[in-house]
Amino acid sequence: MDIATQDTPPPAPQPTEGERKRAARGATRPGDRVFLALSRGSGIFLLVIMAAIAVFLSWRAAIAIGDDEGNFLTTFEWNATAIPPVFGIAVLAFGTVVSSIIAMVIAVPIAVAIALFLTHYAPRKLSGPIAYVIDLLAAVPSIVYGLWGALILVPHMDGLFGWLNEYFGWTGIFSWQEGPARSMLTVGILLAIMILPIITNVSREVFRQAPQMIEEAALALGATRWEVIRMAVLPFGRSGVISASMLGLGRALGETMAVATVLSPDFLIHASLLDPGGGTFAQNIASKFPEANEFGRDALIASGLVLFVITLLVNGAARMIIARRKEYSGANA
Repeated sequence: MDIATQDTPPPAPQPTEGERKRAARGATRPGDRVFLALSRGSGIFLLVIMAAIAVFLSWRAAIAIGDDEGNFLTTFEWNATAIPPVFGIAVLAFGTVVSSIIAMVIAVPIAVAIALFLTHYAPRKLSGPIAYVIDLLAAVPSIVYGLWGALILVPHMDGLFGWLNEYFGWTGIFSWQEGPARSMLTVGILLAIMILPIITNVSREVFRQAPQMIEEAALALGATRWEVIRMAVLPFGRSGVISASMLGLGRALGETMAVATVLSPDFLIHASLLDPGGGTFAQNIASKFPEANEFGRDALIASGLVLFVITLLVNGAARMIIARRKEYSGANA
């Protein structure tokens, strides 16, 4: 017993609280500490840039709104170059929100279905080329989508508009007066096509990270392929799909050239989604900025501030949803 006691090595020294924190952050070596400092500095620098943008927009917007003779939130007119100036964002806010909602309603289910098909149904020889084409679609410039929409999509929307008018025109939302198809529904469809590759690519990568052991266990217990997707893959990828959808929504909210090419803007809110007219924040800024004077540019900056706030609110809501569903994200696995 005495010999065994003498051969027992002394207990290792316990790490201090600071050492444990650095080890948890992976910053135990000089290179790790440098990388941690650079990462933290980059994050702080990004916050400073966002704050500077907010201050600049608020400053220029306050100048314009202070001299506005109309109500900035409810006026159905944009005449910032008149004396006195009268302008408001009611139509722009309505058009931006409606077109983005249409795009999301169309794009998100299709994108999730494509991602599930590529990851769980399609053979590898087929999924690879399809994924490559989708990646290429995500890199197409906005103006190319806009030209395609104006030259191809708009002339071929009459059949769809006529069908909607015949069967759902009684609702008022889909009534059509045989006018050109440069309406909010056309814009929403074009935006859905534009954001579809983004949502599909991110969702596909998230579904690929689903635990294979859980899927194989469910299949071994007799579950069908769809039951495995419904009970294991979709709950695991829910937060990722939400994040992908928010990325697509961000592009839909701020899209400029494609909307300006397809839409026939006016400052009226139409009950029907098939009537030409309406407008969005980005489209209005792009179309009116070249001819605007200094005050007119301040007015456009004020509308840009509203779009900036809407984008922050949307991203904040997405972060709250993801935080509430963290148990499905696989982050704690």
